[in-house]
Amino acid sequence: MLFVRETSIGPIAIGVDDTHVTHLHLPRTTAELTGFDEGETDLAREAFRQLELYLEGKLRVFNLPLRPEGTSFMKRVWDKLLEVPYGKTASYKDIAIAAGSPKAVRAVGMANARNPISIIIPCHRIIGASGKLVGYGGGLDLKTRLLELEARNAG
Repeated sequence: MLFVRETSIGPIAIGVDDTHVTHLHLPRTTAELTGFDEGETDLAREAFRQLELYLEGKLRVFNLPLRPEGTSFMKRVWDKLLEVPYGKTASYKDIAIAAGSPKAVRAVGMANARNPISIIIPCHRIIGASGKLVGYGGGLDLKTRLLELEARNAG
């Protein structure tokens, strides 16, 4: 099931199954989607509630059941993304090391790019080794906005 809401960053679509959040589509991809369901489920309603609190700077850690689809390596990377604290960043290399594959920096980048539950699984917190912001499915403007939101509210 796929539900859409307008948020402070634009339209967001959240996908859920009976028990888990499976997708969060950022505004760029939400604009390309069709076939939204009516009448949000309790889980979708809770996911949007937590997302709205996050975007207001009032929520630092999401508490939702997640079921991202991907390879075992991707899932390992996504688990490590969840460990990057609110208001902090890590490099692709940091995540590769944490995931037990220190030479797999590019593979970490690919897993990061394929994260199906953006924001909730915080791929926006991952930056280049030089400290530069690199790649984000929602665009670098949105990545910057999310990191600035967290920096303002991390104290």
